[in-house]
Amino acid sequence: MKRELDLNPDTLIQAYSQGLFPMDVDGEIRWFSPNPRAILPLDGFHASATLRQLWRQGRFEIRSDTRFREVMLACGERPEGTWISEEIVAAYCRLFEMGLAHSLEIWQEGELAGGLYGVQLGGAFFGESMFHRRRDASKLALMALVDRMRRNGLKLLDVQFATDHLERFGVVEIPRPKYMRLLSDAMGSPAAW
Repeated sequence: MKRELDLNPDTLIQAYSQGLFPMDVDGEIRWFSPNPRAILPLDGFHASATLRQLWRQGRFEIRSDTRFREVMLACGERPEGTWISEEIVAAYCRLFEMGLAHSLEIWQEGELAGGLYGVQLGGAFFGESMFHRRRDASKLALMALVDRMRRNGLKLLDVQFATDHLERFGVVEIPRPKYMRLLSDAMGSPAAW
């Protein structure tokens, strides 16, 4: 018999503060705390010249928190499958209603072109997933996130797992003890979204 994982807001907040996050794997939601942990140091963020030029051109509109659920669902639209189950969507929508989860959205010509979502606790942002429907839209969302975090005093951008794609932007892996120190420091820092 499959045991249901408690995804109420208090449990999620407690889990994130201890370095844990949930994922649906083969229809069962489990807690994860990878070691090493992937983070994107804000002072080490790297964007290509092409991406910086696209940012300056202003062809895309950047919005925040206008289509949170839609962003989550779009992040789950992957041919290879996804860990974003209906239970995960419902849980994070509750965090969004509490002001603890956020989306950054990239819009072009009135359509949602890409975006990302995650959880913010104090000065820490836990990036959960991103997507694109138009070329470079998810990269612009990441660039917008780093910009927002720098401007608003957030300190830690947790991306959970390193991928070749994320490493191009400066993502590094660090051992769990170092991650937990950074997490504790960031969670104790007041920061605005």
